[in-house]
Amino acid sequence: MCVLPDGVLAITATPDNTTLVAPDLSRILAVYDSKDGRPYREFTPGEGNPFAGSISVTPSGRLLCTLAEYGVWGYGNVLTNLVGIAEGALTAESKPAIRALASLDPEPARHSAVDLRPHATYQGAPVGMTNRPRPALTELVAAEDRLSGWNRSHLGRPVPLSDNLFVVPAYAKTFRGGSRGQPFVFALVNDQGEMTGRLHGLHEWRDSPFTGFCFNLAADPHRGHAFHLNRYGLYAWNEAGALRAKLDTDTKAFKALTHFTLGSCAPNGDLLLAHTKQHLILRIPAPDDLTDLAAAVEEALRAYARQRTALKKQWGPVNWHWTHSAPLHRL
Repeated sequence: MCVLPDGVLAITATPDNTTLVAPDLSRILAVYDSKDGRPYREFTPGEGNPFAGSISVTPSGRLLCTLAEYGVWGYGNVLTNLVGIAEGALTAESKPAIRALASLDPEPARHSAVDLRPHATYQGAPVGMTNRPRPALTELVAAEDRLSGWNRSHLGRPVPLSDNLFVVPAYAKTFRGGSRGQPFVFALVNDQGEMTGRLHGLHEWRDSPFTGFCFNLAADPHRGHAFHLNRYGLYAWNEAGALRAKLDTDTKAFKALTHFTLGSCAPNGDLLLAHTKQHLILRIPAPDDLTDLAAAVEEALRAYARQRTALKKQWGPVNWHWTHSAPLHRL
């Protein structure tokens, strides 16, 4: 989910389905549906009206999007494969054009004119077939995985590190018997589609996001901070990609972080974490200096325990869900 600049809530899903909900959550304003259900249903060209599979907003209101394509890694369905930027407003009446910046699979299989994306362009023409950003991210990092290659890798959700610099996560393929140690990259891509660097400092085994499939990233584009949380720690980088803080979950102070998943950054930069079992949101005030992050997180975790105890006395959870008398909107 994503809150657009005008306060409208955008709910996205693959392949390129976007639902716009009123700011007060009272009604659905519009649905952009690709209607591309291959291989489970026949796809009719022009039948759908797609937009994006994920959206993040930059400080100036640009929309950082992902797009799905047919035939990624030879599969017969539609998978996320492109990253693009949209300059205009997304409304119930119109959608902006998306300019493709980066791709994962450089040559999706069995493409035809049916697979062109009219609302997404690359070099002035609709994305599809051979018209796509090259070299792909997997081609740029292929030499780093000498064992298994980047075939069947997947894109995570990109986040804006500034108005014209984005973190694009890519993860190598997963295995049924465990994937810890598989390569991954948090690439820095600018708004011209150039990979300018990466977020440094993570070890493929000791800091693996594949344990528990912790693939989320969050960013505060106003201060140029990026964050990642997995079973082994909470990590924070500056805009240059340098690791400025690492909070190890092996330590007693931060062990409780293993029970949270990373959500996003609030508009003021606060970090939002969701407890995986207790259905509560933890808001951590993120300091301007990331070297002070450890103290902020430690205090937030202590406050979480106290405040949860108070909530239990005030409302009481039912099957781990918090209930109270105020009316709730159900989407």
